[in-house]
Amino acid sequence: MSKNKIAISGASGFVGRNVGKFLAENGYDLVLLARKKGKINFGKTVISQDLAEKNLLKNIRGSQAFLHFIGTGRQTTQEDYEAVNVNLTKNAILLCKRAGIRKIIYLSGLGVDKKSTLGYFISKFKAEQEIILSGLDYTIFRPSYIMGKDDPLSQMLLGQIARGTVLVPGSGKYRMQPISVYDVAQVIMKTISGRKFSRKIIDLVGPQAVSYNRVVLDLVGNVKTKHVDFEKAYHEALVSPDSQFGIDDLSILVGDYIGNHRKLERISGITFTKYGKMLEACRLS
Repeated sequence: MSKNKIAISGASGFVGRNVGKFLAENGYDLVLLARKKGKINFGKTVISQDLAEKNLLKNIRGSQAFLHFIGTGRQTTQEDYEAVNVNLTKNAILLCKRAGIRKIIYLSGLGVDKKSTLGYFISKFKAEQEIILSGLDYTIFRPSYIMGKDDPLSQMLLGQIARGTVLVPGSGKYRMQPISVYDVAQVIMKTISGRKFSRKIIDLVGPQAVSYNRVVLDLVGNVKTKHVDFEKAYHEALVSPDSQFGIDDLSILVGDYIGNHRKLERISGITFTKYGKMLEACRLS
């Protein structure tokens, strides 16, 4: 096992790119598993569609940890939650065992619980259970919205700005607990070898809870915003592939999920970025 070798699945996604870049800058040798060759200028990229290809073993063998960042928040006829969030996690576990990798770090979701009824949360809970029962050392993070340059929330709002109006479903008073992607990268690096993180499920959340109204206002500035009836937004998400929100996006938003930042702060020992500072990286106007 190489102390500095790390494998990352979902390496071309927002979190994978940023965490990978941070680890590379801190001396880690990275094997980046992605579905297609991206514009990543660090590490070694290996193309993988389902984490089951035979050539993966020789590339990741000797890694200290496997960072499993693959996941989807929307279902299609080609890729549903079971196929992506659960089955690819099973493949990741099997890959770790075959390659002799003892540690897996997984991004689940804030609000996941054994009593979940939302399809997305159910799939994440099932993935968590696969990891917990795998026999591998693990750390499972349950993130809130992760913010940084080109993050998914900012990209969604940019799309709405291009259409002329930013939509706020319902009251907009429901809260989120955003965390800086830079802080996420720091936490992940500490998790790779930190015993305090071993066999734990930890909320990956920032120090402040803020309303969706405030986040939208802070990000888009003077751009026109419009509150839309939540029922109408939900119906639009059900019937239109062009909806600006997914069904589960809406359910997660209004769930008002708040996590335990103090636990994360205590275990990690890092100083977290305040909400206002996060905005500097992703403000849209």
